Amino acid sequence: MKRYSILLVTLALVSSGCLKGQNDPVFPSPELTIPVDESVTLQASLPFKFGAAVNNGLLRSKAAYRNVVIKEFNSLTSENAMKFAQLHPSENTYTWSEADYFVDFAQQNGKRVHGHTLIWYKNPPTWVLNYQGDAAAWDKLLKDHIQTVVTRYKGKVASWDVVNEAVAENGTLRDCIWLQKLGPEYIEKSFIYAHQADPDALLFYNDYGHEYGPTKRTGIINLVNSLIQKGVPIHGIGLQMHTRYTQSNANLAAAISTAVATGLKVHIAELDIAMNPDNIQDLTYTAGLAEQQKAKYEFIVRTYNAIPKNQQFGITTWNVGDSDSWIRGEYNRPDWPLPFDDNYNRKAAYQGILDGVK
Repeated sequence: MKRYSILLVTLALVSSGCLKGQNDPVFPSPELTIPVDESVTLQASLPFKFGAAVNNGLLRSKAAYRNVVIKEFNSLTSENAMKFAQLHPSENTYTWSEADYFVDFAQQNGKRVHGHTLIWYKNPPTWVLNYQGDAAAWDKLLKDHIQTVVTRYKGKVASWDVVNEAVAENGTLRDCIWLQKLGPEYIEKSFIYAHQADPDALLFYNDYGHEYGPTKRTGIINLVNSLIQKGVPIHGIGLQMHTRYTQSNANLAAAISTAVATGLKVHIAELDIAMNPDNIQDLTYTAGLAEQQKAKYEFIVRTYNAIPKNQQFGITTWNVGDSDSWIRGEYNRPDWPLPFDDNYNRKAAYQGILDGVK
């Protein structure tokens, strides 16, 4: 067993303003085990790929961010650079610079690349929303976009989230421009077109909310199974797993087990664990919260590690450090959802990930 030690941190409590009272525990705490042995890394310690969604601007501007990405992860997803609006802002224009930068960075550093995402209901470029044409024209639009993108990165991108978040909260197909113009078939068409462009790429359906409960989860699983039954080239299912520390372990386990039952590869694709789901503005990240977060990361990793090895595509966190998380901006609240803190130091959650494969 590799050596771990206790990280003892002295905090400047007065200047930081973190505490509301002198007796409130604060993280980091001497009671929490955090690996400081630099030979221990996530990518070296886990039996499956462990990745992160990354931001190009942070890769360029923050050495600490870049260094942690290189050191800790062996699979990378682009947070935004490969989405439709970023790549294809007008009908006859593709802008490749950001996606190329991301793919080049990953290749130069020996990382697997997971493409995110070819078709998504959210934020299509204005030209798509205003597009005029019959079903055949819309079909060509869909095909041309998918195949142009996949062909460019053939042999460089190992896998794609082909369709993202097509299922609504009630388990039915989400209303979107693609459903309106092409009907439910837009989903299977997207997979077929991606497969034609790169037969070697693994193709995933990706969605959030598997762990919320049976309604949306059943809708997702029914969609995926229908694609399998039709012979559509689909190889995996992505569970985003934007979850919270209060989520029941039973629901988390059900999310993973029902995905496994499809027989496809399973990707925990956008993992983060919110610690302030009630939007408390003056909440402090205490040692108690850190311990609960550690336990939740450990449970998710342990459950995932128990599934058949040939179905383990890997686990990806949605960004790297707490300061990078989408949650703070989206909900305008303090939160600490990731395994690294604002300064890219390892948190107790990091140890929880390691403990999940012991």
